[in-house]
Amino acid sequence: MMGEQRNVVIAGGGMVGISLALVLANQLPDTTRITLVESVPLPSSGDKAPTYHPSFDARSTALSFSSRRIYEALGIWEGLAQWACPINTIHVSNRGRFGSTVLQASEYDWPALGYVVENAWLGRYLLHALQQQGRVELLSPASVTAAEADGKGMRLVLSHPELTELHTDLLVVADGAGSPLRESLGVIASEKPYGQHALVANIAFAQAHSGCAFERFTDQGPLALLPLLSAAGAEHRAGLVWTLPPARAKTLCEASDAEFLEALQERFGYRLGRLRQVGERHAYPLALLRAGEQVRQGVVIMGNAAHSLHPVAGQGFNLALRDIAALTETVAAALSAGKELGDLTALQRYESAQAQDQEQTIQFSDLVPQVFMNSDPLLGLTRDMALSGLDVLAPLKHQFVRHAAGIAAMGGSGG
Repeated sequence: MMGEQRNVVIAGGGMVGISLALVLANQLPDTTRITLVESVPLPSSGDKAPTYHPSFDARSTALSFSSRRIYEALGIWEGLAQWACPINTIHVSNRGRFGSTVLQASEYDWPALGYVVENAWLGRYLLHALQQQGRVELLSPASVTAAEADGKGMRLVLSHPELTELHTDLLVVADGAGSPLRESLGVIASEKPYGQHALVANIAFAQAHSGCAFERFTDQGPLALLPLLSAAGAEHRAGLVWTLPPARAKTLCEASDAEFLEALQERFGYRLGRLRQVGERHAYPLALLRAGEQVRQGVVIMGNAAHSLHPVAGQGFNLALRDIAALTETVAAALSAGKELGDLTALQRYESAQAQDQEQTIQFSDLVPQVFMNSDPLLGLTRDMALSGLDVLAPLKHQFVRHAAGIAAMGGSGG
């Protein structure tokens, strides 16, 4: 079959692509033809809900309160959250200095500041929800190998045994930071290397974390610990993201478990007692990546293909979900007004609506680690006063928490 028509084609079936497909199918008319194209084979979930298989080494994502609200609107949060660890408290400190602050959900009458979900569970649950919804065509394994403007839409060439060509009103590029499709469209992405690596691993403490996340700034780089559910015989589990110079990250990845735990204990301290266990360790280079264009007639670039952030604030996926909510609202309004889904004016309206949220989130993720790594004594005193001031100045602290939770960007209260 050649040249079949679709209204929306999403290139990329990761967490961003599947979330977008769910939201679009939920809010656009039933006649809207949506196709999701993913290069990795997607499993068929059947009618039964997916089963949670805890693994000590599972990678995780921190979902903000605004992300919870987006999934609640889809009616899938209750099932998803059964294996999510609530973040009740966030402790922010600066190693070797007096400045610190504690952010607590109870101060704002929120059920939690955020939630930590294992990526494998999140991906399986979102895919199951999409398959149960039955509104979206899934092409997997397949990929969009070429795309070109064709009238008001896009003509796509696919690597798929049955469908080799599609025409769509709107192409969404969501195939990751190294997006080959973005590159083939001639969209230039600027990259700012941080000269650091993120070392990720799961660890276990002697004492319960009680739903507390830790953000510890050190002279070598920020260190984040996210609370996880107990798994595989390990209690008091936490997900570690440790920003380090590349050579130090390599050394720690190759170190014995005992050597690694000793180094981490020295940096983190004993707030939760002794470190008892560490799993597989991986390190990857950090860079801020931004696409030079996010919209064209018939094209939107989203997720890490549009902006890939420093992981210190855990905001990349949450920003992508807010982008999804804003895009869907904009194209739904355009459709109601009789316009095509890929109408450039409508897409530019989406881009303008999200510009401030994107810029603030990117700047926050970009500047915070640099400020806290600077060894200037005067700046160090300023950092200490800023952290301590958050505890003293309630309105400032409230705004900081609302920004971290994504509530300020979406508007409205956190209740």
